[in-house]
Amino acid sequence: MKQESCTIVIFGATGNLSRSKLIPALFHLEAAGRLAPGLRIVGTGRRDWDDARYREQALASIRDDRRASDEASLHERFLARLSYVRVDLNRKQDFTALADYLERNRLLAGGIVFYLAISPSFYAGAARNLARNGLSREDSGGWRRLVVEKPFGRDLESARELDRSLHEDFREKQIFRIDHYLGKETVQNIFVFRFANIMLEPLWNRNYIDHVQITHSERQGIGSRGGYFDRVGALRDMVQSHLLQVLTMVAMESPPDLGAESIRDEKVKVLKSVRPLTEDAVDDMTFRAQYAAGESDGQRLPAYIEEPEVPADSNTETFAALRLYIDNWRWQGVPFYLRTGKRLAENSSLVSIAFKKPPAQLFKQTGIDINRPNSLILSIQPLECIRLELQVRENGLEMKARSTHLDASSCALSASGIDAYDSLLLDVMEGDRSLFLRSDEVEQAWKIVDPILQAWAADSDEIPLYRAASWGPKEADRLFHRRGIRWRNTL
Repeated sequence: MKQESCTIVIFGATGNLSRSKLIPALFHLEAAGRLAPGLRIVGTGRRDWDDARYREQALASIRDDRRASDEASLHERFLARLSYVRVDLNRKQDFTALADYLERNRLLAGGIVFYLAISPSFYAGAARNLARNGLSREDSGGWRRLVVEKPFGRDLESARELDRSLHEDFREKQIFRIDHYLGKETVQNIFVFRFANIMLEPLWNRNYIDHVQITHSERQGIGSRGGYFDRVGALRDMVQSHLLQVLTMVAMESPPDLGAESIRDEKVKVLKSVRPLTEDAVDDMTFRAQYAAGESDGQRLPAYIEEPEVPADSNTETFAALRLYIDNWRWQGVPFYLRTGKRLAENSSLVSIAFKKPPAQLFKQTGIDINRPNSLILSIQPLECIRLELQVRENGLEMKARSTHLDASSCALSASGIDAYDSLLLDVMEGDRSLFLRSDEVEQAWKIVDPILQAWAADSDEIPLYRAASWGPKEADRLFHRRGIRWRNTL
């Protein structure tokens, strides 16, 4: 698709998100020929930089990106798009100066993306100041889009307040709530894999699926993010956004078309169907823990409470696991297990769909073990893969079986070189909201998580611990609905 010229204004252009993700993604789109000739990128920040300093920083970001081309002419063409305007988010007059800059450079007539790569506490104020300077209006012929990074609030009440504030200045169709997890290729492939293959439909329900596991594990601790993470925790950071979004992709019904609203309607239906957790049910259906000290490759790994900016008495969870049920016709009675953790044994993000066992009577007099059911694995990272695990007969004189697998791809690191932000930024410029969260979608996700947060906050007991570089606390196994189930850790 041919891109129309537009302007991308990045608030927080000197910050880590812009340096590590946004600039490399935009450069990758440049290299792919997906940026229109007239597209401009205006960085803003509190630092007293000029265009040259901003371009110097951008070039350093490009050179640090393993995907980036080292072609000098390509660098030159991309950097020529960049300019810098000093904007202190606390100074209303700086937004007026930004509006004047856009007008002087004849950028107001076209489309403008305002990307808020800033602390969530500044979202509402930035949107208000943009609106006060006429930058949210679309009556001049150009469109205006506001990109907001998660977290979208820290609970249901604050999410509603943020939503109310943003809607005072921007219409819902102008707001793009970005969850980079939905830009990952395997997450998007769940949609195609489900609805482009008719043979799966008869099996994709409570009659054949025993349970579903959705896991995101990280080897890293919280590093220098202690001050932020201790206010958030694993449940808000990963489950409320990323993992519930993956759950909707796995469980949704087929939309009538590929329109953004049709897809998001079906995702909201799933979230509305998740069985509410009562205060009594939270203890039975959730588990939290925090990493203690451990060892990896002969190196001591610090405990969470030893990390910078983390209070020594912190009860913030670095591991969270849930059992959820979707009370609709397709999924009634099928448990969905969601799990995330820091300082686990490996980096792994996957969906494991375990099918029910075949009838036992047929093979009970043979050497065939039917206690290992068929599984469908959707690996998101670090390997991108769709794998079907099944039983086949071993060659020989006896009736024995072995497990084998069929892979829908090479099960390797992505060969496309596409990052989630590449595709999502392109979607923003094209106005495709399919992979962005709608306001009612955010609210429904908070309704699921809020009772858990409240119950955990009221629990005065010390938080359970697990050893760093392990696969987490064994106590999380109590969430399983029956004996014999194990967590699926890796592909």
